[in-house]
Amino acid sequence: MFNFQYYNPVRIVFGKGAIKELSALVDKSSKVLLLYGGGSIKKNGVYDQIIEALQGVRLAEFSGIEPNPQYSTCMQAVELAKQERIDFLLAAGGGSVLDAVKFIAAAIKFPGKEPWDILSKGAKVSSAVPLGSVLTLPATGSEMNTNAVISRQETGQKLAMSSRYVYPVFSILDPETTYSLPERQVANGIVDAFVHVMEQYMTYDVNAPLQDRFAESILMTLVEQGHNVMKNPNDYETRANIMWAATMALNGLIAVGVPQDWTTHMIGHELTALFGIDHARTLAIVMPAVWQHQRAVKGPKLAQYARRVWGVQTKNDEQAIDAAISKTKKFFAGLNVPVRLSDEKLTPEQCRPAAEQLGKRNVSLGEHGAITAKEVMEILELAR
Repeated sequence: MFNFQYYNPVRIVFGKGAIKELSALVDKSSKVLLLYGGGSIKKNGVYDQIIEALQGVRLAEFSGIEPNPQYSTCMQAVELAKQERIDFLLAAGGGSVLDAVKFIAAAIKFPGKEPWDILSKGAKVSSAVPLGSVLTLPATGSEMNTNAVISRQETGQKLAMSSRYVYPVFSILDPETTYSLPERQVANGIVDAFVHVMEQYMTYDVNAPLQDRFAESILMTLVEQGHNVMKNPNDYETRANIMWAATMALNGLIAVGVPQDWTTHMIGHELTALFGIDHARTLAIVMPAVWQHQRAVKGPKLAQYARRVWGVQTKNDEQAIDAAISKTKKFFAGLNVPVRLSDEKLTPEQCRPAAEQLGKRNVSLGEHGAITAKEVMEILELAR
């Protein structure tokens, strides 16, 4: 196991009716900017619960954050926050809203001329406006981590940032807020969380059995509860288990002491930027192809995953690897999520700009840094 430091200061408030706890969590002397997406929180009752809990708090609002949050939209919120002299940001929504609010929190305090530098050049974030969240779509783990991904339409880029200054002060997770989600979003969230675990697990052995079993338990929970939620969408316990599993998938705990990959995410981001495909759906298409391409490197872990998570009995590692890939694709397909480019009516050649864009940034992907633009194109061929 590698050396590590682990720190996570986020207060999680979990369960039915948890939104009412906002009244105790938000400083009454603060001026709060409530940020959300297209208005679904006004249809499912979340908005009303927030407003009731924040009675007596000076409140401003910003809506319209996109599913893949755009830099231009974020900068409109930055200007509003500065004009209103906002002290605290409250995100209400899924990972896209939370990601946007994290970037906004950093951009408000950014001393440079162009906050895009945080994403494009890795410019240092040295402070941020404090923020909290009310999660309504479990998927990204943004409610308990430092990560954010922002798109910029005019440049065709989708880039990530991470800073300890954008840890939420608190995150409220009420599983009942997820009842009204469309089936597509529920499925996307499960796939997103599943792949997050895999990017931290499907690498190579460093004698970290506890981390492996943490990861495997999350995967098994997502498979089990993923099947359940499609049959019983209003079952509270199922929704609660999915919500907590998605948080645990990317709050940093299973990442400590082990190598990570993130190839699937890097390629997936480029496909989203190019074609506007849902983030999770790009991951479901790319990840099995990454495994096939890297099976010689990831073989021992793939065989372990097949046996521990899927109960594959064969002693033949090659057969176990084949089973790991096929069972994962079958799981995704059972959630009505595409598992190949042709499912989205795309060809590898149409996706070549994704490899070229990664090549321009001289990326070296994978846990060994051995995947370049050439290998990305080979992976896309396998994803056809």
